[in-house]
Formats: sequence, C-alpha cells, structure tokens
Amino acid sequence: MIVDPAIHYPDSLALAQLPTPLQPLDRLSAQFSGPRIWVKRDDLTDCALSGNKIRKLEFTLARALAQGCDTLITCGGVQSNHCRATAILGARLGLKVHLILRDEESGDEELGGEKRGDGRQATVPDGNLLLDYLSAAEISIYSKAEFQTRQNELFEHWSQHYAAQGRKAYLIPTGASDGTGIWGYVRCVEELIGDFKQAEIQPTHILHATGSGGTQAGLSLGCALHRLDAQVLGIAVCDNAAYFQRKVKADIDHWQRRYEIPALPANLSVKVNDDFIGPGYSQAGPEVFATIKKIAALEGLLLDPVYTGKAFHGMLRLIEQGYFKQSNDIVFVHTGGLFGLFAQRQQLSF
Repeated sequence: MIVDPAIHYPDSLALAQLPTPLQPLDRLSAQFSGPRIWVKRDDLTDCALSGNKIRKLEFTLARALAQGCDTLITCGGVQSNHCRATAILGARLGLKVHLILRDEESGDEELGGEKRGDGRQATVPDGNLLLDYLSAAEISIYSKAEFQTRQNELFEHWSQHYAAQGRKAYLIPTGASDGTGIWGYVRCVEELIGDFKQAEIQPTHILHATGSGGTQAGLSLGCALHRLDAQVLGIAVCDNAAYFQRKVKADIDHWQRRYEIPALPANLSVKVNDDFIGPGYSQAGPEVFATIKKIAALEGLLLDPVYTGKAFHGMLRLIEQGYFKQSNDIVFVHTGGLFGLFAQRQQLSF
C-alpha cells in the first residue's frame, strides 16, 4: 500500500474535520461467521456538516471561489445531504446558496412543501430541509416530474436570474459528483491507507452507499492511483448497476479531461451491487429500519434509511451469503445522513 507522490491535487479548502476515525464493530462482527467489520466514520466530518459531501465540496468550493463566484446553485431531493452541506458551507464562506429541490412524493399537485418552485411556504420543515432554511438558503421545491424534465432549464433560469442582479453563480451538480468533486475521495484513500497501516489490516473490500456516483468514482479512482489492493463495492440506493457504471465512468472521464490526465490507471475497477435498492430512492423497507435500530442499539452507530441504512443492510446480507468468505477484514465508509432519519421517524416503531 503506497501513496503515490506524483498525484498533484488541485486547490482545496480545509472544511472538514479530518482525518475521520476507522473503528472496528466487534460486537456486530461476532454475530457472523465472516470478516471483521470496520467503519470509516465520515459521518464525523463535522456536526451539522456531517457526511461525505464535505470532502467533495472542499475542492468544488475552492474552484468556485477561484472563479470569483459569489453564489452557489445546486440540486437534490428535499432531504438531500449534499444540499444541506452546501447551504451550511455557503453560509460559513459568505456565499449565497440557491437549492433546487425535488419533492419525492408529489406529482403536479400542491407540494406539501415548505417552499414551492413558485415561492409559497406551508408546514414546518424537518431533517435536512430544516437546516437548509436555518442556513438562509434560497429554496425552490419542484414536483418530481418537473424537476426531472426541466433540471437543466432550472439551472439556467436561476443562473440568469442572479446574473441579472450582478452576481456570478457556480453550478454544482447533484452530490457535487463530477470531475472536481471526486478529488475528495481520491484523497480519502490516502487517509484509508494510513488507517489500515495503523490498524495492521489489509481489507479486501471497501463498501459504501452509492447515490450520485461521485464517492464511488473517487474511491475507485483513488484505489487505482494509490495502488491500494482493495475492491470498492458500491451498494446502489436508487438506480441500477448499469446506470452507476455509466455515471462513475462519466465522472472519471470528466476528471481526466478537466485536469488533462493523459491516461487512466490500468487497475481501475468499478463494481456496483443493485440488489438492495428496495422500493426506490428515499424509500426503505421494514428490514432496513430493523437494521438501523439493531446497529444503533448494538454499536451506537447511527444510520439513515436513504443511504447508509440500505447499504449497511446490504453488506450484512452479503456477509450472510458468504460473499466475503475469503476476507479477514472489510470496511464500510459511513457517508452520513442522520438528518434524513428524522424526516422518516414515523417508520420507526418502539
């Protein structure tokens, strides 16, 4: 496991509390005849900023500031962890933030919506959305159908809106998952190499929830660049494996073009499991909520039903199926998401 000194990172901001801990889950591991389970605690990158998005935004926001931008426009679901992180970091840096949010449940009817695309506001928000408002982000919520069909148009509309006010907007894709954002998890691999050396382990697999593809692109590329012999396995929480293969490849291609990388590493591997998506994005079955409750009680580790709960549940099922029977150690990257659990509290029974 060698860190390649030839990797030249672009400028970044120091926004996250790093390095995050690597911790063994020994009580949980003892319940299975399989590998020892470790967790990389990227839910501890900060308090309200918890999660994986900050690593990406360290590079993305440095680029925005270098271009003289004073406004950030990004998008995601109503309970987007990325949008919450962008809103809070924007406030920290003195940047205006506009969030284009997708309502997961609405059609074209009145959105129950905190604030609609037309600006109306109704009930008190919860979870990530509450923090978006507390951070004074401008928020426009659109029906799922409108969001999907008009996303590019909406970015252009709001960009022109702020240009007319004399502002300069930087447009950030879902999850900050693009050729710039993935640098965050390329660099995270360096951290993992140090973690593994200190713990004296050589994990065969690094698992995580795959939702927008950027974390997987960064981890996969980082393992190849740093020659870390571990298979990154993304557990899909929404789209199928074929989609994520395309999305991860697109992010890496964008990275290669933007930073004029002559060739990709020959050992680059992208592997996705889509067996545990459940009913759909932001929708989890009772088995996922049961896993969330079990892990909280057994290990004091808090998961969410949108990302980490699904992926962690999938990992446990794979252990039961003997997927890791040749492994002594595996690592789960906890990408955060706790605030999304608050918004689905009605699914928990005690």
